[in-house]
Amino acid sequence: MKKFFYFLVMLCIAKGVMAQPDVPADQWTGKTIMLIGAHPDDDTYSQGTLAMLQEHGNEIYIVTLTTGNVGTQDTTLSMTDLALIRKQEELAALKELGIPGDHYINLGYDDGMLEYQNKKDVVANLVRQIRKIRPDVLFAFDPGKGCQRWHKADHRSAAYLAADAARAAMWPLLFQGQITMEGLKAFTIPEYMFYDSDTADINTWVDISKYVDKKINAMSKYVSQWSSGWYKYTGPVLSQKEEKQVKENLTRRIRKRNGVAVEGFRYYKGLPDNIGR
Repeated sequence: MKKFFYFLVMLCIAKGVMAQPDVPADQWTGKTIMLIGAHPDDDTYSQGTLAMLQEHGNEIYIVTLTTGNVGTQDTTLSMTDLALIRKQEELAALKELGIPGDHYINLGYDDGMLEYQNKKDVVANLVRQIRKIRPDVLFAFDPGKGCQRWHKADHRSAAYLAADAARAAMWPLLFQGQITMEGLKAFTIPEYMFYDSDTADINTWVDISKYVDKKINAMSKYVSQWSSGWYKYTGPVLSQKEEKQVKENLTRRIRKRNGVAVEGFRYYKGLPDNIGR
């Protein structure tokens, strides 16, 4: 009996690891997609996939928790300066992907301080966006499967805040004022694509070979985060020489699997309570 039980457990684990969307991501159309990130460049983990989904007639929203207002080594920039710069960089990147600028939502928290914010307030703000947008699929940092996934500071917080908000959004008696006073309705997100996952947990690979140029062009817009812009911001336009160097560096970062450019995700379908199982 114990052996049989052990077999069933291992079978369930194996099935979880091999989980795939019922309909492959490259065939998705007419879906509403929400991505929750910590900073105004965290969608870079998924930009090839997002470009593909946008082209295939899906509606994409990017929700960013912080303004990215401390992400530089250039001490001549103020936090206000950098927040404005990074907003413009993100809008320029989304334009390269074909995502409308009015689909970018920034919740305005300070960079590097996400874990020190009032968690209830942050979750409430995310729940509000989930209930407004009502996404068919949520893209978010992977909080981990079975074990906690280690992420740096804001990424770590964003992973858990997104998961907690997904769970809270489905319960009509949580943040009830949004329902009684704002006219929103409880909503359960049915599917998830977690990025920056542990390699062993990735179960879905998306072929982005047709969208590599769009991804690289989008990534190159974050001038304050690349090359000399990190130490001395002179943007938003790079010199021809520096742009060439940045794009070459970004090209080397594109993940390849069997010679094909890909982005990897941990796909999950089901109730948010089981996201980490």
